[in-house]
Amino acid sequence: MRRLPPLRALEAFIRVARLGSSKAAAAELALSAPALSRRIKSLEDHIGKPLFERRNQSMVLNDDGRTLLKAVAPAMETIGEAVDQMTVTGGDMRLRLGVLALFGATRLLPRLPELKRLYPKLHIDVDTSAHAENMLGDAVDAAIIISDSVDPNLYAVKLDSNKVYAIASAELTKGPNAISDPEDLKNHNILIHSNMTRAFDQWKKAVGLPDLQPAGIDHLDSGALMLEAAAQGLGIAIMHGGHFSDANDPRLVRLFDYQVDSPYSYWFVCRKRDMKNRAVRIFHDWVVQAGL
Repeated sequence: MRRLPPLRALEAFIRVARLGSSKAAAAELALSAPALSRRIKSLEDHIGKPLFERRNQSMVLNDDGRTLLKAVAPAMETIGEAVDQMTVTGGDMRLRLGVLALFGATRLLPRLPELKRLYPKLHIDVDTSAHAENMLGDAVDAAIIISDSVDPNLYAVKLDSNKVYAIASAELTKGPNAISDPEDLKNHNILIHSNMTRAFDQWKKAVGLPDLQPAGIDHLDSGALMLEAAAQGLGIAIMHGGHFSDANDPRLVRLFDYQVDSPYSYWFVCRKRDMKNRAVRIFHDWVVQAGL
């Protein structure tokens, strides 16, 4: 039999190729950066040629890497699916779900007992990593993401529409320097989600201040951290109103009464072929019907 490279090296190669970052791939695989580099190096040594172009913090597939990815990724997915089928026992089903932590804590988990009562043999493994859409078919079977658009090659269902709020500590609405008008934000720090940078521009345009320049802008990659930072008086969070309502935090208030449509929505996404997976189909149907 022809000698094959280790499956772990191929797994590392596919993860780096899809994420474009060895650091992100190492985190996904729970590996140290040197360990991941060794796996990639072992695969390149096995093949006898480099597979990536190293660019500062990113790793980009070269022509040979793209050829290999196209050839081995489907085979690795088939192997994974076969193993999954063999490990199902007693009629149990398992879904690997990617979901952002804030959505999971405030919208998914409170309703999950309903699904468990309907399908007690459905087990859900949750991954709260960002950009779960990049892990479909690899680390997760399906994901709930927040985005302004979805790759047309994926199966996707839009779950909601959102409004953008300016959210602040209640203390900032009191006293002689209380915030009372959108223009007052020029004297304050603004908190924006790293993956939702268009939200602030949309909000400024809607309130008639497209050129508003705040005192500063901080980017955070967690909605929960944004809410806590706002509650601590570290800035004004520009984020979805649903997050404000779900948090139900008495320390926080919504500033102003503008109805600003968000360019971002929550989506259920999976590979089109995975809609044939019974666990994915059950979860999809429940999420849509439950109106999460």
